[in-house]
Amino acid sequence: MTVPSTQEVTQLLLAWSHGDQAALEQLTPLVYAELHRLAKRYLGGERRGHTLQTTALVNEAYLRLIDWKNVEWQNRAHFFGVSAQLMRRILVDFARSRHYAKRGGEAEQVSLAEASMVAQGRSTALVALDDALQALAALDPRQSQVVELRFFGGLSLEETAEVLKVSPATVRRDWSLAQAWLHRELNKTATGDR
Repeated sequence: MTVPSTQEVTQLLLAWSHGDQAALEQLTPLVYAELHRLAKRYLGGERRGHTLQTTALVNEAYLRLIDWKNVEWQNRAHFFGVSAQLMRRILVDFARSRHYAKRGGEAEQVSLAEASMVAQGRSTALVALDDALQALAALDPRQSQVVELRFFGGLSLEETAEVLKVSPATVRRDWSLAQAWLHRELNKTATGDR
């Protein structure tokens, strides 16, 4: 199967948004492969035998996505940005439920280095990073979105700018400021300086 162009995926998303079920049938294998790549990235560092498998994460995200009605997809980047957000929510919910069950609900403190392992599936770091991102969203929602789209969604600066309708320079600045803020916030959490 050839890799579809960004424009082809965007056209299919727009057609699906307008009720074309044939477009959804054409789109499914294309987005499923990309969702699988994202999920594999998230779960890549988990131990062997981890209870949440890549396919289960993809299936859960896909089912939630196709259930959405009246979504006006802007383009491929918008779709995968929303997909990344959904997968993040699924993983955080899973990590929180496992953490609460195992440790009586007490949150574990982690450093920024540990939080950076989120992309490799470290669930405690994922919860800490999610908490920090929620705090950042309260201060600067766009910076939080930039982190989500770049880090969780794997979008480029240009794709992120397209989704957020800002310039790539703005995304670059927000990305830099958000990283610094998250570093400071996660270090405070790790040292108990809250």
